[in-house]
Amino acid sequence: MPKSVDILLIALSSPILLGVYEDNKLIETIVSDEKSSDVLPKIFETLFQKYTISKLFYANGPGSFMAIKVAYIFLKSLSILKKIPLFATDAFFFNQNNPIKAIGKLYFVKISSEIKTQKLEQAPEALFSLPNVLHYSEFSKNATPLYMIGAVG
Repeated sequence: MPKSVDILLIALSSPILLGVYEDNKLIETIVSDEKSSDVLPKIFETLFQKYTISKLFYANGPGSFMAIKVAYIFLKSLSILKKIPLFATDAFFFNQNNPIKAIGKLYFVKISSEIKTQKLEQAPEALFSLPNVLHYSEFSKNATPLYMIGAVG
């Protein structure tokens, strides 16, 4: 019988990061520079052959509008079709709360629990990373995307 695992997907920018967790601990990392719409079906086909997936987790934004949409639709479809619960948290959890590029010199920032855009002349590169231990308390069952961009002036 295949191992029961949880999957965490960070597909907000390139590269895509995917972590496989057993008993909350990271046991496998998959990194891809391919477009998420092309590579996610291939990755998950392999994962389903190797493991029993118990829960799905992902970074629901902010970030690339299209990347968030592709990740959400893909994972939500899997969640419904295979009856796997889907959970989400914001992207700041995976980049030490650094600003995340929005458009031009606008960046998403998180102050307290509020996410807004701020104009920054220079911002640190928002590198995302998979946690070594998955803390379920950081995630919500409300997995809808955080698209965040309103009117851009």
